[in-house]
Amino acid sequence: MTNRAPGTTGSHRRRTALIALASALTVSMAAACSAVSTDGGASPGSSGAQPGANGAAAGEAFGSPAKADEVKQGGKLVMALSAEPDQLDPTLSRSLYSRYVFHAMCEKLYDVDADARIVPQLATALPTVTDGGKTVTIPVREGAKFSDGSIMDAAAVKATFERNLTLAGSGRKSELGPITSVEAPNASTVVVHYKEPFAPLTAALADRAGMVLNPKTTKALGNRFSTDPSCVGPFKLVKRVPQNSIELAKDPNYYDADKVHFDSISYRIITDANIRAANLRSGDVQVADSLSAQEVPNLRNEKSLTVLQSQSLGYQGVSFNVGNVDGVGTPAKKVNRASANEPKIREAFKYAIDRAGLVKVIFNDLASVACSPISPKSEFSSEAAQRCSPHDPAKAKQLLTEAGVKMPYEVTMITSNNPDSLRLAQALQSMVKEGGFDLKIQPVEYATLLDQQDRGDFELLQLGWSGRIDPDANITNFVGTGGSQNVSGYNNADLDAILTKARQGQDVAERRGLYAQAVEKVQADNPIIYIYRQFNLTGVANTVKGIQVFPDGVVRVAFGGFSK
Repeated sequence: MTNRAPGTTGSHRRRTALIALASALTVSMAAACSAVSTDGGASPGSSGAQPGANGAAAGEAFGSPAKADEVKQGGKLVMALSAEPDQLDPTLSRSLYSRYVFHAMCEKLYDVDADARIVPQLATALPTVTDGGKTVTIPVREGAKFSDGSIMDAAAVKATFERNLTLAGSGRKSELGPITSVEAPNASTVVVHYKEPFAPLTAALADRAGMVLNPKTTKALGNRFSTDPSCVGPFKLVKRVPQNSIELAKDPNYYDADKVHFDSISYRIITDANIRAANLRSGDVQVADSLSAQEVPNLRNEKSLTVLQSQSLGYQGVSFNVGNVDGVGTPAKKVNRASANEPKIREAFKYAIDRAGLVKVIFNDLASVACSPISPKSEFSSEAAQRCSPHDPAKAKQLLTEAGVKMPYEVTMITSNNPDSLRLAQALQSMVKEGGFDLKIQPVEYATLLDQQDRGDFELLQLGWSGRIDPDANITNFVGTGGSQNVSGYNNADLDAILTKARQGQDVAERRGLYAQAVEKVQADNPIIYIYRQFNLTGVANTVKGIQVFPDGVVRVAFGGFSK
């Protein structure tokens, strides 16, 4: 046995883990370099984004709205996306990247502002809640038109609600809660009736569940709506080339068309962060999402660029498949793997992760440690909800021994094949080895990953969630029984009861306490292990103004313009 000097045990482990992380980082960054495409240009100007503006806290930069006298009409904005959006159907979509595109073409009943407050969009005011929370009345904007010129009214809102509740594969059903019926008594009023009160509704309607779809198109296309989507928005779809680009054109039917300056927007799929940054520097793209934390310091020194930054409401983590055999939303079944059936293995994996080391080495401190689905910025957060287990490889090995499995214990993890995801996966692989795990990495295309997670074709999945302002949308869909994004297939009747009570509560303090209990339940079983909370890092060329990104993670480009 080798003796150690007093006080070196923990520090030695930490240094070893950080060295391994740095090594993995260097290798993957070297592998990420490749040629830059050149097909476009940009006009002169300045973005005007200032840190701390528009509700941003110190160190954040949300960007500023475009002023009419500072931008000119016309031109094509090109935005680089770090992954391809999934279906351009708000009912079926599960991807953050589709939300970027939806922001420009599918408006919602409500939106979220820079202060993470809910504000009306296609509704004209916040809902009125009566009957002890069981009846919700929503006033609807008059005069708005869909992209085909037909009128958007309360009947269209009603039809959208019903589609979200009934369409096979809907990702919105559990977001809307226990609705019994929806009425449209007149063209500007929607009334939603509930079996039980449902506090998160308004927040849900500030995202895809609140995007109003053209009933003519949904009736004609059914679950193929994404091939020719029709919504109310500043832009409309022109063409999509899979794995390559999405083209939008200004919609003359939009009710606020005078505030739309670009003629068109082109979203280009560029999965490599280094190539996105190179295209941003060259002017081939004017906006790039999900900048590499390693590249941000250099980009901030570029006089021609601005880096927007906001703290995410969501999380990044890993999910174990504990019961998803027949697909997401189906009843859980036994999975014939020790990692699914023995909670101590999942707990061991949690203790094997050095969250602080990841944040420092992989993310250059442009992220924060996360152990919970509730953001510290949320009014529903509490000390209990933010409680975090320490990095303890010895504890991890002890738990694996108690679980009765041989070490190193092999676990296979699917992850997106973009360089940043692979860098994280390699860091985790190096890190958990000290805790008794042999982590195998299986990289797949992002769209394939979404398909595999839904089918339950995985043991361990690395994926995150961009976050919502109401914690129900960060928890219930993912760990509630039958949740529309519960890809783990996790069932816990006690947790379900807590989440149901929290959904029904109207008092913030009461809900805060319930979510603390919910986090404790999840942390005991670990179907999801929360690792870090990313910063939303977006690069913007100073040739454009009006590009913004808020804590909800959505990059807002629709009302920007090229500088005069």
